[in-house]
Formats: sequence, C-alpha cells, structure tokens
Amino acid sequence: MLRGLGSVTDGRLLVGPQTLDDAGVVELGSGEGLPAGVRLHLVQTVDFFPPVVDDPWFYGAIAAANSLSDVYAMGGRPLSALTLAAFPSDFPEAWLGEVLRGGFEKVREAGAVVVGGHTVDSAIQFGFAVTGVVDPERMTSNDRARVGDRVYLTKPLGMGAITTAARASAIGWDAVEPAARQMATLNAAAAEAMVAAGAHAATDVTGFGLVGHAANVVRASGVGLRLVAADVPLFPGALELSRRGLATGAARRGRLHLVDEVSIASRLEEPLVQILYDAETSGGLLIFVAPEAAGQLELELAARELAVHCVGECIPRGERAIAIV
Repeated sequence: MLRGLGSVTDGRLLVGPQTLDDAGVVELGSGEGLPAGVRLHLVQTVDFFPPVVDDPWFYGAIAAANSLSDVYAMGGRPLSALTLAAFPSDFPEAWLGEVLRGGFEKVREAGAVVVGGHTVDSAIQFGFAVTGVVDPERMTSNDRARVGDRVYLTKPLGMGAITTAARASAIGWDAVEPAARQMATLNAAAAEAMVAAGAHAATDVTGFGLVGHAANVVRASGVGLRLVAADVPLFPGALELSRRGLATGAARRGRLHLVDEVSIASRLEEPLVQILYDAETSGGLLIFVAPEAAGQLELELAARELAVHCVGECIPRGERAIAIV
C-alpha cells in the first residue's frame, strides 16, 4: 500500500517499502547529534496479531519475539519497544497480565526496554513497535543477495500447520507447547552469527511463508533461487498435519500470488509444498551468504548451538524467480 503513495524524496530513508524489507532504515548523522565519522542507522518496525496459542504468557512472548525479529533480520540490535495492545473490556485481568509479562520478558531478554505503548478496547491483538540500530556496513537488507550465495534457514517450518491444528482441536497442548517455545525463541543468536560471517542479505520467515519471503529477496536483488525441498528443516509432526489438510489460508493465497514466479518439481509431495508456502509465526532467519563465507556462518551458528541448514543457493535470474527442486 505504501509503495503506491509515490516515490520517497527524503534521502535519509535508506530502506523503505519499495524492497518489501522487514524494517525501515533511516540514516543518522550530524543533524541528529552524531559525532563526525560515526555511522549508525535507525531501524524501525511494527507488528501485532491475534492469539496464535491459548496460553497467555506464550502469546505475549511470541508476539514480542516476532516483532523483534524484524530488527534482527536487518542485522540490527533492538533498543526500545512500544506496546500495541487491543483487548475487550471483559478480558480477564490475570490473563492480560500474563500476556504483558510474556511480551515484556522477551523485550528485556533482547536487551531492549519497553518505553510505553497504547491500549484500545477491541478484539484481541498484541505486539510491539520496535526501534533498533544497525551498522550500515553490516546491514542485511533484501536487495543485497548475489548470484552464488548459499541460503540458510535457522528454524524449522511448520508453525502454520501446528497452530491451525490447535485451533481445530486436532492436537492438544502437549503437541503445541514445543512449537510455542520455538516461536518464542528470539532470533538474536542467528543475527549475531550472520553479522559475524558477513552475510549479504536476510529476511525472517513469517506471514508470507518461506517461498513468499524468499521471493521478496530475489526480486529486490535481481537474482534467482534454487530451493532444495529435501533440505528444508520441518518441525516434528508438521508434515503429518499437512497431509491431513491442516494449513493456513496463506498457503493457498501465496501459491496463487506467486504462480508465475515459482517452478515446482513434479516429484515433490503436495503436503510438503504446502508447508513451504504456508505462513509461519516468529520463524527463523533466511540468510544469504557468499559461498566463501558459508563455512564461517556454519561455525558461527554451531558455536551458538543453532542448527545448520543450507536450503539452497542463488542462481542467475531466469524465467522463474524460484525453482523448488
């Protein structure tokens, strides 16, 4: 929607809506009080959504991790957060307290501070507007991927199938809780690893699904992507749920939207393809790194006890932006 408002004329806006990046980036300089020679940019983002799990603490924690992730996806560090909270007037006060506690604890875990917020009487929605900083030399915006880059994913897919199954009462809390813990896990360590390895570009995998977010990067960068389906990590039980038809509506919408940009190998199982397109909540980082730095990224990820999953590589742009093989 913002891209339809015309071109941006303020030169301080380095990353705006045009590249579908995870956050906006504003250049800071002497006019904002920085000493000469100091280069530091402001990263800003906002995200909120209705409950994805029934547990109020986990709902708040997941909403916070999801909001903070957009700063991490730019290679930045969160500084402060503003709460965005919509709850009906009859919402139990104890539950509201747990939602807030979960969110605030995650913000503190990120090393940031909640500075205030805004609350309205409405259907349930919760999230944060987050401000951070980024070194412009290490920024990982969508338009910096290059041909030959190796592509890594830091969290397994399947949150869409699991949350859909939970809403349909097809699985119980014992099956949902491990997924809730993943969704509440910050992408801070993954961001540290990719910055240390000098990654070119990154995005977090959330509402547009793996294929949708990958498409944003390859479009902005003018490259193609070969995505190896068998190498994509899946959360335990997610594929079985997808085989039962449990996926969000985003999977179908995303596939229709990208039908002219993606080729899919005919041998691939349809439920697996659905997961590749399905919406994720607070998913991992999709990291694009030069082949000569891929080994360093793997070492950095392993040193932080993160799984290492290379899921594809950037190729010259062809008739289709993405080839799923």
